[in-house]
Amino acid sequence: MYALGLAGVAWSEAEVGDGADSTPAPACREGFAPETIEGLTHHRASYLPLRFDCVREDGSVYVSDPDLVWMNWTWAALALTAALLFLGMHYRTEVRARRAAVR
Repeated sequence: MYALGLAGVAWSEAEVGDGADSTPAPACREGFAPETIEGLTHHRASYLPLRFDCVREDGSVYVSDPDLVWMNWTWAALALTAALLFLGMHYRTEVRARRAAVR
C-alpha cells in the first residue's frame, strides 16, 4: 500500500518541470476549480507521511490528492497489524516452550 502511494507522490513530483505548462505541478491544477488554484505558487512533497501539498501565495495549503490520506492510514494499520502478529507469534512460541519445560 505504501509503495502505491509512494509511486503517486513520485509521479506528481516528476511531472513538475517536465515540458511546457508543467509548473506549478499539474497535480495541483488539474481537476480543481479556478478559485481553488488561484494564486498557486509551488508544491511540497512528503514521503513519510505521503503528501503532495499545493501552496498559494498567501501561504494557505490544499492537498492535491485526497487518496493519499486513506493510503497513509491503511499502510500504517497494516504495518501495526503485522508487528502485532509478529509479536503474538513469538509470545505463543515462548509460552509453548515454557509449558514444555515444566512437563
